[in-house]
Amino acid sequence: MGGGGHAAAFAPPARSSSNVTDLVGLTRDQLAARLAELGLEGFRTGQVWQWLYHRGATSFDAMTNLAKPVRRMLADCFQIGRLTVSREQISADGTRKWLLRTDDGQEIETVFIPDEDRGTLCISSQVGCTLTCRFCHTGTQKLVRNLSAAEIVGQVLLARDRLGEWPASTQNRRITNIVLMGMGEPLYNYDNVALALRIVLDAEGIAVSRRRITLSTSGVVPMMAQCGEELGVNLAVSLHAVTDDLRNQLIPLNRKYPLDALLTACRLYPGVNNARRITFEYVMLRDVNDSVADARALVTLLRGIPAKINLIPFNPWPGAPFERSTDRTIVKFADIVNAAGYASPVRTPRGEDIMAACGQLKSASLRVRHALKEATATTTADAA
Repeated sequence: MGGGGHAAAFAPPARSSSNVTDLVGLTRDQLAARLAELGLEGFRTGQVWQWLYHRGATSFDAMTNLAKPVRRMLADCFQIGRLTVSREQISADGTRKWLLRTDDGQEIETVFIPDEDRGTLCISSQVGCTLTCRFCHTGTQKLVRNLSAAEIVGQVLLARDRLGEWPASTQNRRITNIVLMGMGEPLYNYDNVALALRIVLDAEGIAVSRRRITLSTSGVVPMMAQCGEELGVNLAVSLHAVTDDLRNQLIPLNRKYPLDALLTACRLYPGVNNARRITFEYVMLRDVNDSVADARALVTLLRGIPAKINLIPFNPWPGAPFERSTDRTIVKFADIVNAAGYASPVRTPRGEDIMAACGQLKSASLRVRHALKEATATTTADAA
């Protein structure tokens, strides 16, 4: 199925707006404490945890190794929520994009990208974004709020629901990798991101290896070391320019944390080595950052950092101020970087027909509201 995709076939159980505690998003210790308040201690924490994150249960009735009175007690006191699917789209290349609605009516986007050797789930960490990177569609949407740990891990649960991935076996998975490259800057919501990732990493639940999780940052330097020390996940850095002058224009955050500070933090990132390299993302913008001189400067800039460089053809969106570099220019740029000893794959754009490609995510509800506002303004002007 391709083109504009299609509407969701069903809606998973929605989160309740009541004050009933949602077990999704609680740490194992928090879950144990809540169960202990009901007199349910010890091994029952592990049982409930496995139902939530290994088997993907959405009701307490499904927890058949718990006695019926215990299940009734749990149902009276707690809920197992899911984000609501507002829209599901499937690209011609198999990429899936879900527009997900939160309790307070906000909407975020989550994308699944299937490949022959892996399946990557791209999740969001904020509603909107505060960084206003000029080449990124999400950056044109103002930050509304941080996502909770429940909403972050909830994207993983929802994707597993839709892809039929329960129980969460470590064999023959469709979702093999998780990247925090969706809406928002993860390191500006570190506490909730960290809680969610600890749940995803837990060996008795979803059990995704930290080597298969990548957190992407635009360069929030003070948080990078803490992320590496506490979570140990792979790091990706949105670089996109080889001079402070240009990066200041493309990524305003660079004015606060310029290249020298950013690259020092990369060199000191815990665990980085030749077997575990930092990924530098570099979007290819025609006649902006794609010259031979830029390629050579990039090689010099990253010297001494175990690195992989992802060259990303710019993914256009309506009103974008840039154009994609030509294929010939991208190949020439990649040849220079590869010759210097850096793995430099050119990322094939995925899901462009459903606006799911890198840099294109922006809540569909916001686009619709903006379109309606423009249409209303036009109609009013015509009437006058």
